[in-house]
Amino acid sequence: MSHRVSPHQAAALLLVGGLLLSGCAGGLGGGFGGGGGSSVPTAVDDKAAGADGTEGARGGLGRAVPDAAGDQRTVRPREIPSLGPKTRSAIPETSRQAVVVTGDAPDSNRATLVLYERDPVEGWRSVSDPWPAHNALKGWTDDHRQGDLRSPIGVFGLTDAGGRLPDPGTRLPYDRGPAFTLSGVGFEGEPLAGSFDHVVAINYNRKPGTTPLDWTRPLGASKGGGIWIHVDHGGPTQGCVSLPMKRMKELLRWLDPSKRPQVVMGDVSSLGR
Repeated sequence: MSHRVSPHQAAALLLVGGLLLSGCAGGLGGGFGGGGGSSVPTAVDDKAAGADGTEGARGGLGRAVPDAAGDQRTVRPREIPSLGPKTRSAIPETSRQAVVVTGDAPDSNRATLVLYERDPVEGWRSVSDPWPAHNALKGWTDDHRQGDLRSPIGVFGLTDAGGRLPDPGTRLPYDRGPAFTLSGVGFEGEPLAGSFDHVVAINYNRKPGTTPLDWTRPLGASKGGGIWIHVDHGGPTQGCVSLPMKRMKELLRWLDPSKRPQVVMGDVSSLGR
């Protein structure tokens, strides 16, 4: 279902359209998107799981199977590899889809993205190959501030999408319009045109259930906002995560709001905590 961009938003876009922008929404005036703002880990959409991070502790998942002697033992569901107890415990127990973005290092702007689905009994399993991705120019932070050129570390809901091009078949609400038009060049001189052809809003410092263009910042403007997953332009972003166009379309078609999708994002050492 599409939403019309207000005249106010359209006017703001025209005003800043000629500015040199990064690959994230923050460049779209007033701290829009990963360019103007970023993210700090905030409370996730649902009640956090058990503190020890085990599936057995969260909702009592697991199954009893007989061992060689015929006695019953509990088999714990599979966890997502490389995630530590703190990160695992932040994934809502109601979530059955996870987009895991793992940065190469705290100061690296390159990352790998893998899709996971959770079975109530078997646990998590990967459903994609590793996809190459970019993140912010200066890497990652667990205390993101507007303009720090770092991507936020944390677990955030994925509820809303949009873009300049028509909906490729996502089940998320999709806001299409010219306000997603971007121009200029990135940090490595690469053209930014087409970066916002498709986007998924990351629920950092934003109001879920609204267009990615919504300016509401519950944590305040200093905490940034407009952190998206969007089309890769071949270089670092200002705070967002970017994927090649083909992968972006696959992601949009895969995301299912009934499965409460979350993005788990950060550098490899932080996610291992």
